[in-house]
Amino acid sequence: MNVVESLTPRQGLRVLVTAGASGIGLAIAKAFVQAGARVHVCDIDSEALAALPDGITHTRCDVSREDEVARLFDDARALGGLDVVVNNAGIAGPTAGIDEIDHASWTQTIDINLNGQYRVAHRAAPLLRESQGLLVNLASVAGRLGFAYRTPYAASKWAVVGLTKSLACELGPDGVRVNAILPGIVRGPRIEKVIEDRAAKRGISYAEMETENLSKISMRRMVEPTDIAAMALFLAAPGGTNISGQALSVCANVESL
Repeated sequence: MNVVESLTPRQGLRVLVTAGASGIGLAIAKAFVQAGARVHVCDIDSEALAALPDGITHTRCDVSREDEVARLFDDARALGGLDVVVNNAGIAGPTAGIDEIDHASWTQTIDINLNGQYRVAHRAAPLLRESQGLLVNLASVAGRLGFAYRTPYAASKWAVVGLTKSLACELGPDGVRVNAILPGIVRGPRIEKVIEDRAAKRGISYAEMETENLSKISMRRMVEPTDIAAMALFLAAPGGTNISGQALSVCANVESL
């Protein structure tokens, strides 16, 4: 196999993507389908699931609920096993000072962003051992940088990086690779809401907040959902065979938040 061939995942990979009906998750699901994979996704948005392209099967699932995650894996059995699991489900959480964040908002953010990844990894590990497969956990550049007024989100994403590195050590002897992708400011409705909330908290305009955010990126631009999908594909390709335990930023070099 030459170097160029090593950049393409093999045909027929069996892939599960959480929160795969929109945004980054949908971009990843579509990319794997285009690469010849069989893809199953979950999401909490029933309308988005109904609008999925042909060739992507799905389950409605809230990863904060153990019973729903169990049903997700029951449904995914139709793939006959799993080669790649993409732990993508997460929420932005509140934008507020630590003394303003209520217990319920903090707990919900941790339960979805961190405990949800545990629930999926818990059930995925035996299947990935069988296939000597790949687990990809979606973290964030907020998992390597401080993020004022977004403490539950940042705390959960730092924890995802720790989870990733620990699972890479634990599962590596069984041939399973585990990596985290750390997206930067990804273009789309979700970041627009984050910018709007931070602008309101700071008492500045949306345009001023967006300009300030971009000024902290050395390349002065947002990244696209397809950039994150491209990294996931590379990790699943033969060229990614010896990459494990890594926290890989796809962010145009975010220097601070």
